[in-house]
Formats: sequence, C-alpha cells, structure tokens
Amino acid sequence: MDLWTRRKFLIASGVAGASALAAGGALIGWQDLARGASSRPLSSGMPVLVLVTLYGGNDGLNTVVPAGDPAYQSARPELAYSPGQVLDLGEGLGLNPALKGLHSLWGAGRLAVVRGVGYPQPSHSHFQSMDIWQTASPSLPTTTGWLGRWLDAQGRDPLRAVSLGGTLPPLLAGATTSGSALPVGAFHLPAGATLSAYTALGAAAPGDPATLAAAATADRDLLTVAHSFGPVLDTLAATKESTGAVGEGSLAQQLDVVAACVAAKVPTRVYAVSLGGFDTHAGEKATQEQLLGTFDQAVSGFLGKVAHSANPVVLAAYSEFGRRVQANANQGTDHGTAAPLFVAGTPVKGGFHGAQPSLTDLDAGDLRFTTDFRSVYATLLYRVLAADPHQVLGQDFPQLGFL
Repeated sequence: MDLWTRRKFLIASGVAGASALAAGGALIGWQDLARGASSRPLSSGMPVLVLVTLYGGNDGLNTVVPAGDPAYQSARPELAYSPGQVLDLGEGLGLNPALKGLHSLWGAGRLAVVRGVGYPQPSHSHFQSMDIWQTASPSLPTTTGWLGRWLDAQGRDPLRAVSLGGTLPPLLAGATTSGSALPVGAFHLPAGATLSAYTALGAAAPGDPATLAAAATADRDLLTVAHSFGPVLDTLAATKESTGAVGEGSLAQQLDVVAACVAAKVPTRVYAVSLGGFDTHAGEKATQEQLLGTFDQAVSGFLGKVAHSANPVVLAAYSEFGRRVQANANQGTDHGTAAPLFVAGTPVKGGFHGAQPSLTDLDAGDLRFTTDFRSVYATLLYRVLAADPHQVLGQDFPQLGFL
C-alpha cells in the first residue's frame, strides 16, 4: 500500500523550493510568533481559519456512510458498514465509528458536512488533483495557491499564514508573497565541525541574490529555534509519544501548536496542517478507521481548546479526491472523485450542506459531484477572511450556508 504523504507531494511538486522563497516564503521560528503576539496581537473577534489536508484520497463513502443504501452494501460487501455500526446523522447517513468526537460536535451543532464536493472533469492523479485543490484552478495550470493569491492582496507579512512543518504547501504560495513554514517536533542538531559548517551556511553575505539570501535567513532562523526551543519541543514530543500521538509533526502536535498560537493571539489568520496515509488500495477498513481515529482525536481535542477563544476558529478538512464506489479485489478502494468535506468550530452552522450524490447514477463508476469545492473556498474567504472571493478565485461561486 502506498502511504501518500504531504512530503512526497511537495517534493514532487517542487513548490517548496526557490520559487516559493522568491515569492516571500520563509522558515519562521517560535521567536517570530512570540514577537508578533507581543507587538501586534490579533484583534479580538478576528476569525482564524485552520485547513486540514488529508493526503492520499480519503474514502468519503466510508467516512460519511450511506449505510442504509442497498447500492452501497452491494458495491462493498467486505468494506460496507451496517446501519447499526455507524454514528447516526440522519437522512440515511452516519459517521464512521472512529469519528466519535466529530459526532459530538454534530450533536452540538458545530459540525457541517458538505456533501458531494468535487470539480468538473476530475483527475484521478494524486499530483494533479491536489494541485487543483490547492490552486483552485481545475482547467488552467497556475503557479499560485488560492490562499497565496489572498496573501498577495494583503501585503507582505510572514506571520499572516503559517504551515506547520518544514515545507511550504502550494496553497500558500503567491505570486509576490507567500506564507511561512514553522517546523514542528524535536530538533536534532549536528555537533562539532558539522554544526560549525552548517552555521556558516546561514551567514549573510553582501551581493547574495534574493533566493540565496532568503535561504540563508531560513537557516539562521532554524538554528535559533533549535537552540532556544529544542528542550521544550523534546518534552512536547515525549508527551505526545506517551499519549499515542507519535511521530514528528503528528496532527495532534500540529494542532497543539495552533491552539497555543491562538491563545497567545499570534497575528496569524490562516494555519495549514495535514495528515497523510489515506491511499487505501488494500486492507482499507482497519487502516482508514485508525487514520480517522487519529484525525478525530486531534480535531475534537483542538476545537475543545479553542472553543472559548476571543478569536473564533473555523476548521475545514478536505482530501484531494474520494474513492470509487465499487470495492476492489484487495478489500480496498481505488482513486475516485467527489467526497464529503468537514467544516467545524463555534461559528459553524452545523448540518448537511449540498446534495448527497447518487450511488446508481455514476460517471464510469465514480460519483458525480454536486458541490464545487470553490463554493466552499468562496464561503471561507468571505465569511472568515473578509476577502473578495472573485478576486482570489477569478469568478463568482455560490456561497454555502455553513457560516
């Protein structure tokens, strides 16, 4: 099974290299966030957007499950959940049994399920479909992300949008400015001559071109962060390991950092976090349940921490595509198209949004999308970021009622 990860996508896409640095992308440190929170704290009432990318193509039909639909049971004899196994949402749908925290949010009216989300002429390629989702440009290739274009209109500020991890996702790359990457997890620095040589690479030099100067600055920031905050991050990593949230930069760890930043009123409007591994071509049921359980615990725990924040937090979670309706011969599913999308938080109007796709009226075995993902983006841009969706997306899309 190919466990698709954000790092694999970013390496292949090449967006996290010199072009992003040239547009203003940077590797920031904790001290930058602390200075920002102290000198220009985020105004109370200013909403914050948290984007969760589920890399690999999460199976939407076994996430928001039409368990009572005979077509679903027939297409997936080994993978299907029975109506009694899912967490009831109404309208014949239920959440995967691993999503208990999200089910509680649903009961509290703070979880929106946007159904049938996709785009015209969908791609089954991880690279192309994720590129489409992150650039919001299904028909024409572009080098800027949808939030990168929002950043272009805001003016240069490295703290305005932050990706948790050591790489910058395409969605935060603009034409003239970009978001920043914040490393997460324990630092393990070299010692002796190796450390001295690495330190020398970060030294500023007159006449350096812009990309090289930006790279040197990033190196200096990384060393400063490692020396100053290494012990704290080591402790955080050890705590997460003891609670089962292992792995440098686990989703729970990323969201813990976001929660701390929100509480400190860091002047960041957008955070990007991620969880990989959803490319479930074989043995899907147990793997997906484990991943959705990880997602559920991290997200529900995070939303509990920020529920009473002075800055309302909206979290949206998406994947590059869903899976095909018919199970394959390996008790898994292959690349599909439309899938549900979650939006959660205290400002969210819970419930269903968008029509449920038919399981019998298919497009060559794939679900037909009923909600354009750019309608979700338009709603987030207007309602959370107070931005003009047309300026970012290039045309108008109907906004949805989840905010």
